[in-house]
Amino acid sequence: MVGSGRTFDRLKAYAFLLPNFLGFACITLGPVLASLVLAFCHWDVVTPPRLAGVGNFARMFGEPEFWQFFGNTLFLMMSIPVGMMLSLALAVLLNRKLRGMVFFRSVYFLPSVCAGVALLMLWSWLYSPEVGLINQLIRKLTGLEGPAWLVHTAWAKPALIIMGLWTGMGGRSMLLYLAALQSIDPTLYEAASIDGAGPWRKFRNVTWPMLSPTTFFIFIMSVIGGFQTGFQQAYVMTKGGPAGATTTLSYYIFTEAFVELSMGYASAVAWFLFLLVFAVTLVNWRFGGKLVHY
Repeated sequence: MVGSGRTFDRLKAYAFLLPNFLGFACITLGPVLASLVLAFCHWDVVTPPRLAGVGNFARMFGEPEFWQFFGNTLFLMMSIPVGMMLSLALAVLLNRKLRGMVFFRSVYFLPSVCAGVALLMLWSWLYSPEVGLINQLIRKLTGLEGPAWLVHTAWAKPALIIMGLWTGMGGRSMLLYLAALQSIDPTLYEAASIDGAGPWRKFRNVTWPMLSPTTFFIFIMSVIGGFQTGFQQAYVMTKGGPAGATTTLSYYIFTEAFVELSMGYASAVAWFLFLLVFAVTLVNWRFGGKLVHY
């Protein structure tokens, strides 16, 4: 009876887990494996797939547009260190014990929980050359006409970086830094004060080393997210323009798959992106871990 009861409990547990496993297999694992097969095929959705070997990868590495969009992705990722510094600075300010600080923490985190498309539409209006608030301020303060932010190739990528810094500064990175700051043992600061350390020495010798695990985690996740970024911005705000200046690899994959119907080539680019993210993450874990102090 005991054995049959255990078997029944085990079967009941499997029954509860089965929907999750089926969902993962059908929605995630199946398409991933299918894309791996399609990366070595030509498929336009209409006709049956045809074996292409490494032709899609050869086309990818020989395509000038691919390297342009890859460069766009790396350019937008240049904002990661700046965003981390701004998030840390904001977390330090919000870690102070002042009246109403809970309200300010909520306000600064609010953009992260708002709908991404709504924020992008808001920034599209802010960047409007004629009626946008940014150009109106420039016009009133300097008497000069502001740039065509999302229309001119020289300003499109900086505009997206500025928007990304504003959106991410008070987001999850700030929240992680704030949680890490609040977990630091106060006796460490007391000991530093006894030794005559000022605010800067306390930050350099106590706060920063204690934040190193959090900083490492945020950097890893930011790099992973950075390689995948740019789709929403391009789709909602610029459609990848002007002249491909805001097209990133994620948006390039989308257009090749669902606009050009080149599923095989899009799968090849997607797997290249996956392998690149995987390799960069391994390198970071291998060498970046030496800079972490626990």
